[in-house]
Amino acid sequence: MPNPLQVLIKHQLEQRGWSYGDVARGGGISRSTVHHLATSERLAQMPQQSTLEGLAKGLGIPVAPVHRAAAEACGVNLYREDTPAAGDPEVAILIASVQKLSPVDRKHVSALVESLLRNAAAEEKAHPGA
Repeated sequence: MPNPLQVLIKHQLEQRGWSYGDVARGGGISRSTVHHLATSERLAQMPQQSTLEGLAKGLGIPVAPVHRAAAEACGVNLYREDTPAAGDPEVAILIASVQKLSPVDRKHVSALVESLLRNAAAEEKAHPGA
């Protein structure tokens, strides 16, 4: 099943009749980078901001939807200021703090959060409404 970034890239390519090379040239990034982002089922880490900006420029679209799609493709949840969780000081601290961690430590935090979410879902399934 394609991830959101794959869907976004392939849709834009089909709409415009472009190739990976066309997008790469238009965005100032390598063709192999465009190919990787368009074909990887799940990204191991969030691409650099400059890569996302180049991809957006090459696709001829704003960077925000590219950033959201890339985040989803690597399992990162983005919180907007209009979401209820964004007003929670603990959530704000967690979000700001995670960005300061090394890539290896972020993977550890991500694995912990995924484990906690799976456990919570299993608990809810075992004891609905508890």
